[in-house]
Amino acid sequence: MFFFISMRELEKSSSGETILLFIDKVSDPLWNRLDDFVRVVIGAFFVAIFAVGGVYLTPDLKTPNEWISWVQLLIAAAIFSRKTQPLAAAGIIALWLLALQDYDIFHLLDYLALGVGVAAYLVLEASSNTEWRNRRFEALRWGVAIALMWSSLEKFAYPDWFYPLVVEKPFLTFGMPRDVFIPMAGVAEFTMGFGLLWTPLIRRLSAIALFIIFTTAVYPFGRIDLVGHALIMAVIVAIAADHTRVVTFLPAIKRSMAGIPAGLVTTITLFAVSYWGLHMAFYGINGESLPPSPGVTTHTPSSEHPHDTNGKSR
Repeated sequence: MFFFISMRELEKSSSGETILLFIDKVSDPLWNRLDDFVRVVIGAFFVAIFAVGGVYLTPDLKTPNEWISWVQLLIAAAIFSRKTQPLAAAGIIALWLLALQDYDIFHLLDYLALGVGVAAYLVLEASSNTEWRNRRFEALRWGVAIALMWSSLEKFAYPDWFYPLVVEKPFLTFGMPRDVFIPMAGVAEFTMGFGLLWTPLIRRLSAIALFIIFTTAVYPFGRIDLVGHALIMAVIVAIAADHTRVVTFLPAIKRSMAGIPAGLVTTITLFAVSYWGLHMAFYGINGESLPPSPGVTTHTPSSEHPHDTNGKSR
């Protein structure tokens, strides 16, 4: 919160505008071709998961159906024409819906916001309506922000999922106890996701910080992790390069200093109530539920993250 308040104070000064102009200058080449960049990365992402094979929308979501991979290749091909971009968008949503036959809906909510954001971008970018088209990058930004904030709550709901990770790669914790580091990582992920929805300087600096974090994770976690996070990383780059100064959705609150703590507390409350409320609705007050349909799980079975098909850690 201190970061947001200090950056908002800086943003109101001439120094803030100087920083924004500097970022504009550095990112000008990308900004001038930003739609091309985003479309190429989306297309490349679907080619990559086609090459990986046996997955839905990310390497985490496995499928035995080989034809799914060919749908991904068709989506990639459809992205490079504005006439067929809406078909690609429909294909993305269809893949998420198809994943419901193998995965529990609560688990798939981790991937919904980003998928909807990318699909909305493809539809809006192809639109002939200027007003709608101008909102295409905003749709991407909201999609990534919501995805980051939602998935960050797993670090509080299921911290033991991350224990094997910090045991295998202890350098990630910077010497901190795992039960301190994991919630801190969740807080950082949530707040930076929140920052993507705020004023221009805050959202661009949040995007830069997130890009650094994701980039440094590529080497220790490998190429498959890079494929899985490629879309998020690309959108984060697009947010950092976005020259737009317009503040939409409650602009008066976002521009006020008091709006920062109020907005953050409100957002945390909204997401926490939604996350644990839905969790309780699906799995019961004690995290247990009736046996799911055969073959439906909340995740890809993994020896590193052992928990049962109800999404409850063993």
